Amino acid sequence: MSYNKPTVKEKIAYALGDAAAGGITWKIMSIAFPLFFTNVFGLTFADAAALMLIARLFDVVTDPIMGSLADRTQSRWGTYRPWLIFGAIPFGLIFALLLYTPDLGPSGKRVYAYVLYLLMMAVYTAVNVPYGSLLGVMTDDDNEKNQFSSYRMVGAYAMGFITLLSFPYLQKMVGGTDAHQYAVLGAIFGLIAAAMTLACGLLTKERLKPVRAEKYSLRQFVDLFKNKPWIYLTLIGLCTNFFNGFRYAVAGYLISYCLGGDVTVGSLIINYTVLMAFGEVTCMIFGGVSPKFAKWVGSKRKAFVWASVLCVVFSVLFFFIPMDARYIWLMVAVVILTSVGVGLYSPLLWSMYADVADFATDKFGTSSTGLIFSSGTMAQKLGGAISGSLIALLLGLAGARMIPDEFGNMSIDPASVNDSVRTMVWSLFSLIPAAIAVIMGLLAYKFPLKK
Repeated sequence: MSYNKPTVKEKIAYALGDAAAGGITWKIMSIAFPLFFTNVFGLTFADAAALMLIARLFDVVTDPIMGSLADRTQSRWGTYRPWLIFGAIPFGLIFALLLYTPDLGPSGKRVYAYVLYLLMMAVYTAVNVPYGSLLGVMTDDDNEKNQFSSYRMVGAYAMGFITLLSFPYLQKMVGGTDAHQYAVLGAIFGLIAAAMTLACGLLTKERLKPVRAEKYSLRQFVDLFKNKPWIYLTLIGLCTNFFNGFRYAVAGYLISYCLGGDVTVGSLIINYTVLMAFGEVTCMIFGGVSPKFAKWVGSKRKAFVWASVLCVVFSVLFFFIPMDARYIWLMVAVVILTSVGVGLYSPLLWSMYADVADFATDKFGTSSTGLIFSSGTMAQKLGGAISGSLIALLLGLAGARMIPDEFGNMSIDPASVNDSVRTMVWSLFSLIPAAIAVIMGLLAYKFPLKK
């Protein structure tokens, strides 16, 4: 097929989409929300766990519907781009409102959190499913797809690094209560995310026209379960998001409970966002070299297996680091080494979804790009939700208790943070992700497409 080849400018524009979704909104939702909802907003552990789980189960239904709907969209802006263009402002606005703590009683807050969180998941789906599907229609060149996917991951991790590193310093600059800080930062980051999403929609091009089904049919959903590569990749995607979900969601508790709070080294404040920011910049670097690594080892599948091995080894190693703030630089080093594996496999995942979409078109005769990519975002949100919910429940089972403060908000009783709670936190950051990475590597090894 003859068309103008994608430019570097367009690849950067495409990267802005995941810089907004993965580098800002999802990163803050993954790493800050468990701590925000329990220690700032005032939900109980049980409420926070139920909230995140219900929202993601909701996504199990909405994500594939959104994918199928996006595949059938026809407009002057193309098939997938209009969802980014017109979804950008609601995306940023609802995210900002979600980080606002209203002056309501416990029941009112619970309703506010549930409604806003469900709305956020819905608009995230409406933007991110079409965004991922764009990869399938911007080029039919496999090398170009790998490059687009690599740019995407570099954009997401670069913005994630900026977001996480700047977060505690911006909180200090804003001042006031924790609730005020989160509200202001929600507005700032929401505005940036909306602008980036809009730029991505306006500056990318759809060069390929999907082979559309004649009419809406449940056959597409049935065909998914006949698509063996899709089944494998969906399970791999769930594993990647469980792996990241546990680590990012528990990082705040790790700093607070295991290390006694933020660690100050000279003028550097190492809190939970800064700790994970070191991993973000590592992922950014190795996300950039991922296509070359895959070519060097012989295939995306083999590269994914090796990346999984790295995640297993260094996650286990973290467990044996003494639970003492004096070892903070050793912890940072192991987080960085673990993130080498994450950085290598992240671009491969989305490029493999494009391969699965091409396989489905060849096998079943119609395009289901949006539907197939929706399983990627569904896995992302389901993995984050289940890991977040399990963290809240497991900490409760380990002995952590919630108590009301002077304003009636629920927070963790420091007296309940015993050795059992700390060991659970440490394991949730290391051994449990390691076990998930083992499963992930085995699934990648058996993945049917050998590209």
